[in-house]
Amino acid sequence: MLGDSHINKAPKKAIIIGATSGIGCELARVLSRDGYTIGITGRRRPLLEELKLELGDNVFIQVLDVTQATASNDLADLIQLMAGVDLVIISAGTGFVDPQLPWQKERETIETNVLGFAAVANTAWHYFSKIGTGHLVGISSVAAIRGGDAPAYNASKAFVSNYLQGLRCIAAKSGRSITVTEIQPGFVDTAMAQGEGLFWVSSPKKAATQIYTAIKNRKKHAYVTRRWRLIGWALKLLPEAAYNKLS
Repeated sequence: MLGDSHINKAPKKAIIIGATSGIGCELARVLSRDGYTIGITGRRRPLLEELKLELGDNVFIQVLDVTQATASNDLADLIQLMAGVDLVIISAGTGFVDPQLPWQKERETIETNVLGFAAVANTAWHYFSKIGTGHLVGISSVAAIRGGDAPAYNASKAFVSNYLQGLRCIAAKSGRSITVTEIQPGFVDTAMAQGEGLFWVSSPKKAATQIYTAIKNRKKHAYVTRRWRLIGWALKLLPEAAYNKLS
């Protein structure tokens, strides 16, 4: 894992992929307040420029769409522009709830949460492997634990969780000082919090604060908010017949 002597060197540098809204946007604010030089990415340049104006000079912007073939190169370009990076957070993602399961939406979810996530995670991994150190953080979901009413979303987040675990396994075997952190949020008040009967809904600000605590503590895994670990445990143990009635 990264030692304190490394993380406390100034300037600390981080990239947030998917920083134009929700958790990613709040994480940019949290990191900026803590003295990070940050790179922010998203599909909408006006929102990136607006956030840069809010946060000040130590912000680099890069238009990046994880579903496009250029995503890996765009991330590599941003890393070069920033003259290196210590921390990469992948917060880009999408999801929907529609019992009709329109394929266009299912495909969009898979392209973003699976192919898009893997493309930028792989790029970050190769960069950290080259320099021998770094911290990669991926935002998965409690939905990754089991299938549910949004099949593509749950399955795609299971991919995120397993991909991160695989990278962590490789890091451990290689002896490289690379930390890989999986964040599993419950309901957060963003556009992806859809459906009826939502509970324990966190604000993006509170979620970002707890995620940053997990990052600073070099956690391998963290539920956000913390009490969602109770739901996580229950989901793993619940018999399928009972689960199907609740989901």
